[in-house]
Amino acid sequence: MNSAFRAVLSPCIGVCMLDDEGQCMGCFRSAAEIARWMHMGDDERLHLMETVLPEREAQRT
Repeated sequence: MNSAFRAVLSPCIGVCMLDDEGQCMGCFRSAAEIARWMHMGDDERLHLMETVLPEREAQRT
């Protein structure tokens, strides 16, 4: 059976501190993204996980 459902887990790693730009130092999400995570659809979560957050992490290093 093939299902289109994909569970997208939170990127939280337990380092919950916001930097001066308002992004979490552990998962790179903004405070607004963290607050909305439970209300986001899988497509929006996947976009954050696969595109947005890796770009933010790359800018930090």
